[in-house]
Amino acid sequence: LKQAGRLSEHQQRLTVIDFDLPSTEKRLWVLDLAEHKVLFHTLVAHGHNSGENEASNFSNTDQSNMSSLGFYVTGQEYQGKHGRSLRLQGLDEGFNTNAAARSVVMHGADYVSEAFIKQNGRLGRSLGCPALPLDQYAQIIDAVHGGSCLFLNKSNAGYASKYLNQEAALAALAAEATTAS
Repeated sequence: LKQAGRLSEHQQRLTVIDFDLPSTEKRLWVLDLAEHKVLFHTLVAHGHNSGENEASNFSNTDQSNMSSLGFYVTGQEYQGKHGRSLRLQGLDEGFNTNAAARSVVMHGADYVSEAFIKQNGRLGRSLGCPALPLDQYAQIIDAVHGGSCLFLNKSNAGYASKYLNQEAALAALAAEATTAS
């Protein structure tokens, strides 16, 4: 994505959501690539129609109330019906390119907490948004807004991306290693 010019040159953060894990486990990581450290590792909700505790169904269709896999670029924040929220632009054709039209955004929610898990046996579910704990969402939005990469993944879900290119990644890593030495 960086080579394709899709990310901000100044944004060195990568957010990964691993839907192989159930909603009862921390499955969102915010990584600082410049400092080589994990900034956040926390809970994140999936879409209502993606499944109960485990996300297994995904869609790019309006009103599906499902999460969408793939690469996103974070946009600007705004005040919406969930309060402070972060716009997301889906980049993978057929998988998440309708995210903006579907109003799939990053926001806080009271149904994303350990207390909710204790009471219900799982997190609550969103309408397709990656919803975050209320006690962390503002700091996460601060860390990732304005052109960083967000990647939502689920193994064996039929997902494929033109941005997952091992040869290009190895070449970029080799170039960085040469520059650093």
